[in-house]
Amino acid sequence: MGERPDLGTDEVLFDVTDGVAVVTLHRPDVLNAFSPGMALGLSAAYRWCDEHDEVRAVVLTGAGRSFCAGADLRAGADTFAAPGDGFSAQPVDPPAWAVRKPVLAAINGPAIGIGLTLALQCDLRYAATDAKLAIPQVRFGVLPDAGAHWTLRRVTSTAVATDLLLTGRSVRGTEAERLGLVTAALPADRVLEVAVARARELAVNCAPLSLALSKRLLWQDLPLDEVVRLETAYHRVVMGGADAGEGPLAWRDRRPPVWTGSVRDDWRQVLEEEDGDGRADPGTGR
Repeated sequence: MGERPDLGTDEVLFDVTDGVAVVTLHRPDVLNAFSPGMALGLSAAYRWCDEHDEVRAVVLTGAGRSFCAGADLRAGADTFAAPGDGFSAQPVDPPAWAVRKPVLAAINGPAIGIGLTLALQCDLRYAATDAKLAIPQVRFGVLPDAGAHWTLRRVTSTAVATDLLLTGRSVRGTEAERLGLVTAALPADRVLEVAVARARELAVNCAPLSLALSKRLLWQDLPLDEVVRLETAYHRVVMGGADAGEGPLAWRDRRPPVWTGSVRDDWRQVLEEEDGDGRADPGTGR
């Protein structure tokens, strides 16, 4: 790959191969406990993936034997000291749900606190069968973060969210699969392999703009009539385009499709079809 993002830290690693970006939380000596540097690096990685068409799908994982052990508790009573100006319970910007590419979490080991709440922001989650998963913040005098009160209810149900968020109890990967918390539970040594394979399948077989638009609809809380209105608007963007012709041709010819649509370049048209006035941030077109 040519250009690479400047993540501003060595606590997050980044690689792109065959359209799949693998983003690795990299503090293995402390089980990838979350840090300000990690927030900075993950934000930069997500932003780069969102804006570059060479990335078709993203996999988030952890270095070593942990996904992310959550807050670094070695500071003791100061771990959750009074926040300063600019504090946000959403330390990663953009969150995974706002990235216009599928984001898959490869939960190779423990995902605790913000480790799990960040995974909940992803579109698909693959976890080790014996991985410990928990959102225990209420047991530490604080509360769940990163939108967990919203994401967990969407991923599972209000009943499951109430159980896990109010008790702070932990589950293993196998129970997480049963609860719908993760897409699949797998042997630890296969989690990253399977997540990357699924990401590559999406990168090859699915039109990038179609994926971005479907994801945009999935992550919004909209009434049915508004969903249908936006589905209609988005069809005006993709129908008649090169990829809408390429998909059927590739299927007929029994070959991999060659997608040419651009999420970055076509997004202003998406916004124009959405609301008719083309409102977008002049710096990003979003």
